[in-house]
Amino acid sequence: MSVQELKLSVPLSLAGTRLDALVMQLLAESAEDDDLPPQLVTVSRNRVRQWIEQGQLKVNELSVKPSMKVKGGETICLIVPPAAPTHLIPEEMDLDVLYEDSDLIVINKAPDVVVHPGAGHPTGTLVHGLLHHCDDLSGIGGELRPGIVHRLDRGTSGCLVVAKNDFTHEQLARQFADREVHKNYLALVMGEPLRK
Repeated sequence: MSVQELKLSVPLSLAGTRLDALVMQLLAESAEDDDLPPQLVTVSRNRVRQWIEQGQLKVNELSVKPSMKVKGGETICLIVPPAAPTHLIPEEMDLDVLYEDSDLIVINKAPDVVVHPGAGHPTGTLVHGLLHHCDDLSGIGGELRPGIVHRLDRGTSGCLVVAKNDFTHEQLARQFADREVHKNYLALVMGEPLRK
């Protein structure tokens, strides 16, 4: 995918709105009329701030701050580079997919599967399998990769929710941080636990 350039006009009715929030709103509204790529439709506020801070988003050709309040009538120019390919190589893996749509995927992780690559596990992880399975990733933080929001230990099985885009990643992370996600655990014990 090549660099995307997009021009947005700020309606007078939105005067006084913060620039970062405004851009999210305008992109969401543009999605109904235009054929915007997924990384623009589902962009997070943090990603918009990064674009502004990196000079990829300008107002009337001027560099501005994310907290700028618009007056209405401005022209916003956004230059979005394609999401950088991940350095990880996708690997075919038998995934137990419980649910999937364009925003997220829920996997029933088997025991003995490592979620993230790391020391001792450079390949064969769930992330490698997701990269092979998901052909509609739009990027997390500017990189084409799945957004793992929470983790399960290698020996633990269970549901793992994975974001496919920045917006979903940010919302899921907030829900986990705010304890809006309810988790149930089941532990099986063989033999008699030691008593002190």
